Amino acid sequence: MRLIDCYDALLLDLDGTVWMGDEPIPHAVDALAGCATRKMYVTNNASRGPEAVATKLEGMGFEATRDDILTSAMAAIDMCKRELPSGKVLVLGTESFVDLVREAGYEPVNSADENPVAVLQGHNPDTGWRQLSEASLAIHNGALFFASNLDATLPQERGLMVGNGSMVEAVVHATGVRPHSAGKPEAEMFHDAARRMGSRVPLAVGDRLNTDIAGGNAAGMDTLHVMTGVSGHHALVAAVPAERPSLIATDLRDLYSPLESLKPGRQGDFSAMVKGNDVVLAGGRSDSTAMQALRTVLDVVWKHDGPTPTSIIPTSTVAEKVLAEWR
Repeated sequence: MRLIDCYDALLLDLDGTVWMGDEPIPHAVDALAGCATRKMYVTNNASRGPEAVATKLEGMGFEATRDDILTSAMAAIDMCKRELPSGKVLVLGTESFVDLVREAGYEPVNSADENPVAVLQGHNPDTGWRQLSEASLAIHNGALFFASNLDATLPQERGLMVGNGSMVEAVVHATGVRPHSAGKPEAEMFHDAARRMGSRVPLAVGDRLNTDIAGGNAAGMDTLHVMTGVSGHHALVAAVPAERPSLIATDLRDLYSPLESLKPGRQGDFSAMVKGNDVVLAGGRSDSTAMQALRTVLDVVWKHDGPTPTSIIPTSTVAEKVLAEWR
């Protein structure tokens, strides 16, 4: 049975999974265009409002409306609402984040002198020392601290840029206060997305182990890791149990692959065994792939009771060839 036939909804990450910066991930548009399964885009990036995210997706060739988007900014506001139904809120974020805060019934402010009851921090490339200092002052004065997400990096065309989590750490260092985080890897965004869709069997899809996959796992959902963004082959081998996906795909085209073929297990005539601190990878055919080798290795490493092996040792020409493709 195809993977896509086993789930009633896809909870899709954006950065590194569907797009990279301002370009769609190769094959993503066609893969999702042929997918009748309901989709919601669940993103830790709080720099755009849901309408802008939908517009960007449509501009790349995807089908999306505002109702198909759940951002960590929206989740952070919901979290703040449960603690503080009203009041002044100091917002570190884009104008779209400020608009969402206002729509939720709060009064957005820019200064700690306004005595805000909370600080909400989301990604904004223009955030600088003055804004971070106002947040620090407000928190020292008793404001509660909420962050849209704690991603240390943000995948862009040029590489990994500074993410919201890195900016949040500046405020944490200045105040000693850690924020309540609404975004991945917390489970709440995934539960919220499933509730909005009425989904009973959702699949969480992403490229980053410590947010997308850890969050989906924490929510009790099956998880699909795609190799198009942050976490590569070696990161999967070293992954702690909470960050191990149920399924491993090359990209979104594998939504149409047989479910069993995407699980860790022996594939491509490879064999693997743990030997001391290493994994020995042998065998393979001329048409065997790097992903088949990866699933073969993961099967033995993730079942291993001892310390995680530190290196992969190829003992065949094919194994050596495919390992050179790992990142």
